[in-house]
Amino acid sequence: MQSQTGSTVSVRVLLFGSYAESLGLDAVELVLDKPATVASAVDHLRALPQGERLPPRPLCALNLTQTRMDAALSSGDELAVLPPLAGG
Repeated sequence: MQSQTGSTVSVRVLLFGSYAESLGLDAVELVLDKPATVASAVDHLRALPQGERLPPRPLCALNLTQTRMDAALSSGDELAVLPPLAGG
């Protein structure tokens, strides 16, 4: 993990289902420039190999609560990126 300064935030991103399979990761630690948002974290994920398989606006939960793409991120946050869900 990179050292953290006052100009960055460090967040843990959890990937589920097809997103985890596409990226070959179930979790990743991101260090993002401030001001960081859910959208900037998703953009960073989409820049990874196979990341283009993630939609630009996936369903996300920030610290276990569904969130919007413009939500601000703080160091220590946990962001879950969830594939489309279907029930039966």
